[in-house]
Amino acid sequence: LFVGIGVNVKLFLAFVLSGFFMGTSRWVKSLLVLFVLPWALPALPAFLAFHWMLVGRWGFLDSLLSIVFGIDGPIWFNSYWLAMGSNIVAHIWKWMPFWTVVFVAARTAVPKEIYEAADVDGAAGLRCFVHITFPMLANVYLVATLLSTIWTLGDFTTVYFVSGGAPAFSTQVLATLGIRQAFTQGEPRLGVAAVMSALPLVIPLIILLMRKAQTAGVQL
Repeated sequence: LFVGIGVNVKLFLAFVLSGFFMGTSRWVKSLLVLFVLPWALPALPAFLAFHWMLVGRWGFLDSLLSIVFGIDGPIWFNSYWLAMGSNIVAHIWKWMPFWTVVFVAARTAVPKEIYEAADVDGAAGLRCFVHITFPMLANVYLVATLLSTIWTLGDFTTVYFVSGGAPAFSTQVLATLGIRQAFTQGEPRLGVAAVMSALPLVIPLIILLMRKAQTAGVQL
């Protein structure tokens, strides 16, 4: 759930936002600089700050709900869905700026003449996106999806520092489960087994990436 939702939502939003950040005005460029700040922050303080925003009535979010709306916020880490949702949102918040910059760079490589010809033919807006932008960037999007899936499978810091696996270790992912089994519970064999269970997914992804790279080399 963490990998599936995190990867797909993150990349889709990054792809959409990259179109907005293609604007040439100064305020758009300034906004892009602010947008990439979460990615530039070290992971440990960023996720710890996210954690403390959600800690009970002392957290920023629950305090804001109490002050503005006069209601008590939920106990975020006592519910599986709220805790997992917090992990996913924190992961997207941290890593979406990186992929947005990647897609902005990919969009700049698309020849402007193609868009000018499409504009002459009356194609604009959604039609231009569907028939020109996305087909031109489909390979980039695929490679980004594969890389993001591999990296998210090994993401330890998000879950460990945001929810800590709460409630009752139900929101753990492979990385945190492997570390917990190996070092906290003194069962290194179980820790290795937890991490190795991802190999049936990771190995095909790596093979697919290598084939894409070979295909790109042949095309060049």
